[in-house]
Amino acid sequence: MILVIDIGNTSTMTGLYHKGEIHAHFKMLSKNEQDLSLIKDEAAIASKLRTFIASNQVTEEQLNGIAVCSVVPGLTDVYRDIMKKHFGIEAWLLDHGSDLGLKVAVEQPAQAGADRLANAVAAKFLYGYPAIVVDLGTSTNFDVVNQHGDYVGGAIAPGVKTSSLELFRRASRLFPVEIEKPLKAIGRNTEEAMKSGIFFGSLGLIDHILSLIIAELDHPDIKIIATGGYASLFASESQYIQSVDTTLTLKGIALAYERNMK
Repeated sequence: MILVIDIGNTSTMTGLYHKGEIHAHFKMLSKNEQDLSLIKDEAAIASKLRTFIASNQVTEEQLNGIAVCSVVPGLTDVYRDIMKKHFGIEAWLLDHGSDLGLKVAVEQPAQAGADRLANAVAAKFLYGYPAIVVDLGTSTNFDVVNQHGDYVGGAIAPGVKTSSLELFRRASRLFPVEIEKPLKAIGRNTEEAMKSGIFFGSLGLIDHILSLIIAELDHPDIKIIATGGYASLFASESQYIQSVDTTLTLKGIALAYERNMK
């Protein structure tokens, strides 16, 4: 059993991986919602991890390894220290120098987000290539594996919730609304209008960027997978998204870990 941890800007996803599958996963915040400071309480984090592991009928002795992917430098060492101090395991860290089973064919590989690389690994080996991953998290990332199986970059746009919160913050007469598909594009009140603009605006961004990437790849069979918190919401309305895999990033981390532990 492998404990897989994906440290993101807003939240940290943790999963238990065994024989090619994520058998359970849970999410906790990476930052305090009020002041956005990083959550570095080692004891509290260790306690949550232990509860998660035990709740899935797994003992700590059954953990064969720990794999970490992080885009938050201020938390990377925090989690690796927790793994060493509380679980007695040296956590493996995914980065551009790892054996990923694909070439990181971008201008500055060191700047490629580890989560984006994990998505590319999972897409290539679980879905085939060429492939595009739409990761709907703090940012909306488009990660591309070309017809040769190489990671060639993609696009980064503001996340659905991130951009919405900025709208609410800057416009004094607007207020937070649920991010969901509205019944109609024409809102008859402020709440409906915001829901329409947020949903259809985000959907339009997703599909337009996908259409451009698809044209550039110029291949008849492109796999397009959505992951992240809003994947299911937008995938059903997208012209292009074919699959939803909410644990895609965790699977990519685990697959990379297995390659590097051989």
